[in-house]
Amino acid sequence: MDIQDQNTILIVDDIEMNREILDCIFNKDFKTPQFDNGLDAFLYTKDHADEIVAVLLDITMPVMDGYGYLEKIREHNLLNGVPIFLITAEDRDQQLAAFEYQISDIIEKPFTPAFLFKRVTSQIELFKIHRSLEYKNLLQEREIARKNKEFSEINVKVISTLALSIEFRSGETGKHVLSIRNISYALLHKLREIKFDECAFLSDDDINNIAYASILHDIGKIAIPDAILNKPGRLTPEEFDIIKTHTVRGAELIKKIGINTSNVLKYAYDICLHHHERYDGRGYPEGLKGDELSIWSQVVGLADVYDALTQERCYKKAFSHETAIEMICSNQCGVFNPALIDVFKNIIDDIVANDLHQEIPALAMSD
Repeated sequence: MDIQDQNTILIVDDIEMNREILDCIFNKDFKTPQFDNGLDAFLYTKDHADEIVAVLLDITMPVMDGYGYLEKIREHNLLNGVPIFLITAEDRDQQLAAFEYQISDIIEKPFTPAFLFKRVTSQIELFKIHRSLEYKNLLQEREIARKNKEFSEINVKVISTLALSIEFRSGETGKHVLSIRNISYALLHKLREIKFDECAFLSDDDINNIAYASILHDIGKIAIPDAILNKPGRLTPEEFDIIKTHTVRGAELIKKIGINTSNVLKYAYDICLHHHERYDGRGYPEGLKGDELSIWSQVVGLADVYDALTQERCYKKAFSHETAIEMICSNQCGVFNPALIDVFKNIIDDIVANDLHQEIPALAMSD
């Protein structure tokens, strides 16, 4: 309901004459439902809270008094910000107790009608202005969030295109990044299913974002010269040192674009930097080991090694699926988390059987 359409002043007093006086003051400009106890007023409030712009409340009433009504609306989180006036002849100590419930004002009986009308309507106008500003701010925040999401999606799509271009640049067809994505996606789902370490707490959105981020793992190779990237023979130690910089270069690129603009990019930064780290600390670039490594960087690193082994490259022939598994399990490609290897061995046959390069309909960015 539009704030300007809210037009109800709730009158709660056990004395009929008092209710009639208040009704006469306000009924020309407002709807004025009336109740003689706090309980009936509360039940009405539950169903019509978005229509109420003020409450005129007595303290001493049967069934449920004014304090009981205030307690109930606070308990149910109703009428936040709506001005509530105590209209009472009770002593000051009882009046002061009501301020614990954040009432707007206390008006003592007897009162002057014109004075009461002005006092109440001025508070209602302030309430409507405040609520209108809150609504406008909410709309602005939603619009900013929408534009930020669009911007982050564009960023990720641009970088994803770059990632594919690097695949083509190194003589591949783009299937490598699809394999990494699909293996990572399936492996993370299995790890969550068995409640493997931090994977137990990953949501579907988290897994989707990690799988999407995995295709950016080698984005740093954009900074590697073609002569080294596509060298058909063995690399020299100096050339290998240059190749290894793609991890840091990729992370730097992601950071410049803005890690905080996208959940995908947050994961991509970690994956770019650490997918060549190994569980025993003998990887690069930082020599992290064990629990120092995030599970997603380990998963992508493992997927990367498996696919690299089973695909033909300019510097080697493709190994068979069985040989690749044997090489990974015997630590010929660096040491991986043994528990992770066990899960990988149990599901990789099914992943390969379902086509490593298929599109995953459920996979989408979820920032």
